[in-house]
Amino acid sequence: ETVEIERCDLDVKTNSRKHHTELFGEERLIVRRGQPFTVILHLSPGSKEFTPGGTGFTLIVETGPLPRKESDTKASFTLSDSTSETEWSASATSDPSRKTVSVSIASSPNAPIGLYSLEVDQDGQKTSLGQFILLFNAWCPGDAVHMRSETKRQEYVLAQHGQVYRGTHKRIKGSPWNFGQFEAGILDICLKILDDNPKFVSNADQDCSGRRNPVYVSRVLSAMINSNNDRGVLVGEWGEFSGGVHPGVWIGSGDILRQWAESGPVRYGQCWVFAAVACTVSRALGIPCRVVTNFGSAHDTDANLVIENLYDEDGKRISGGDSVWNFHVWVDSWMTRPDLGQEFDGWQTSDPTPQETSEGVFCCGPAPVKAIKEGELTKKYDAPFIFAEVNADVMDLVQLSNGEFVKFSGSTKSVGRFISTKAVGSDDRHDITHQYKYPEGSKEERQVYEKAQHHNKLQQRGAEPGLHLKIKLADNMIVGSDFEVFAVLTNNHMKARTCNFLFFARAVGYNGKLGDGCGFASDKVEVPSGEGERLSLKLDYDSYGAAITSDRLIQLSAITVDKQTIDFCKAEKTIVLDEPQLEIKLLGEATLNQKVAAELTLLNPLPEPLQDCSFTIEGVGLTDSKPITAEIGSVSPKQEAKASIEFTPSTAGSCVLLGNFDSNRLKNIKSFINVTVKESNL
Repeated sequence: ETVEIERCDLDVKTNSRKHHTELFGEERLIVRRGQPFTVILHLSPGSKEFTPGGTGFTLIVETGPLPRKESDTKASFTLSDSTSETEWSASATSDPSRKTVSVSIASSPNAPIGLYSLEVDQDGQKTSLGQFILLFNAWCPGDAVHMRSETKRQEYVLAQHGQVYRGTHKRIKGSPWNFGQFEAGILDICLKILDDNPKFVSNADQDCSGRRNPVYVSRVLSAMINSNNDRGVLVGEWGEFSGGVHPGVWIGSGDILRQWAESGPVRYGQCWVFAAVACTVSRALGIPCRVVTNFGSAHDTDANLVIENLYDEDGKRISGGDSVWNFHVWVDSWMTRPDLGQEFDGWQTSDPTPQETSEGVFCCGPAPVKAIKEGELTKKYDAPFIFAEVNADVMDLVQLSNGEFVKFSGSTKSVGRFISTKAVGSDDRHDITHQYKYPEGSKEERQVYEKAQHHNKLQQRGAEPGLHLKIKLADNMIVGSDFEVFAVLTNNHMKARTCNFLFFARAVGYNGKLGDGCGFASDKVEVPSGEGERLSLKLDYDSYGAAITSDRLIQLSAITVDKQTIDFCKAEKTIVLDEPQLEIKLLGEATLNQKVAAELTLLNPLPEPLQDCSFTIEGVGLTDSKPITAEIGSVSPKQEAKASIEFTPSTAGSCVLLGNFDSNRLKNIKSFINVTVKESNL
């Protein structure tokens, strides 16, 4: 005789509080693996009594389209006196009225994540008890993603708002981003990303089984956040943005993920967008994750750990495959690496921006940060490419008329600087360069580089030049203004030198891709021994305004050529034009479920009108998980753009309101304010 079950209460409120999933809402049961959760069985009137030990209950959990015990996608287990910390198990007690039975179910800390069904089998009679979603568990010591620090778990799993750093190493700027991993519908979209990946399509059983391993899941995500080999989330674009959204306009992941779920790959993303979306998905699935920016980031196409800049005898750049991006953004995820050994546990770098293929697919990582620091380039995945991003040497080579290449300058220190992430528990920047590399120029750093170079270390020729070049900048370089920059040449030779002195200004993308020229000066100079010459270059908005991208970057290159002695000298500097300040203020107090307005203002610094101007706001718990945009048309030169946007807070307590200004000429201007939402007195 079986116990008759009238209904099953999944006790979502209590379970979600214990499993740190209450921010997902109370519509369904979402739990973290390796930790017990409780369901309450309500027995039908007249049912046989439940007696622990006397009632033959077998619980069955299944995930994926082809659940199998051999793949760990199916488990069946009977009731025990207590639950286990290492495998699927259950225990039960009935209440004094004998009308309900509380069943405590513990999942394995190595179980695949995903959507599960739960049923009970009594001597062949099966009863469905419902469904639940199982996530990785940073709170569980037996889980591969376990983090000991509660403040770090709050930051890297639960925080829905963060900072993404951009600019250059001399002018680092944090931009706010809404990760929004707990917004309605986002978790389902994250699970859909896993189900749409080509590995699932070709072998669903193997793919679902692999979801027990955060290394496997992170690698799948690094391929699926870009759309190069699949119907992934974002289309990368660094040039022409027609037919889509400019990457600088996005201020949160939710909009992107919802668009992808509705209509496929979203146009467009660049590295910080790829990384921020990857962080959202990782945190939603329970993997601790941080967004990392590397300033002076090398893209080494030929895997020789050297970035080669090639020039002809007139100082003009010869196009080549290698490049150094002003900054590049990726993600680090926290997990153990049983496949590599305990010393490689901890932060693992993954890069979802499509740059080079790995195992035939545009993905990169995860590679242990410890392996990058120690030059252990055989440790998978893709350690050589990531090592080069933070550690490559830069070499400038001139091609002589006989075809021979001669080194005339270079640097071992310009790549991999000020590696940055948001600090735990605050909006400050945390410099993590020391986690990726030994101090520049130190004995350890050079030893690691030489170890990494080993058999492909290049034989370099060429001596240190005796001419030295420096570029000096103006103090105030706000976009829209005219300003002057200088190249200073010093002659440290014993004799006077006669040189061609060239000074170029070109627009540049943050990925190092050169755009149109926007300034040029040249002179033939004779520099006495021990003295210097100065060449000035005026940068007018009329020249650079149409050339620059929304990154507002200009690359200055000064080159001197002494053809008699075959002496070449070069200096380079990338400048970031300052942007106008976006001011946000609340017009009144923010009260739960009551309309309030935010006023956004920005002064147009350009000597020309801005067209198609708009302000957008977004905030978790403030704008119903959707951006709200106010279009204001055109704004005259040196005039103020202003808009008031109403929103209705849906969550009490501390929230963050993000703002963005967009127009035809000025894009990607962001700011944020902290908002305290009060409970309504009604």
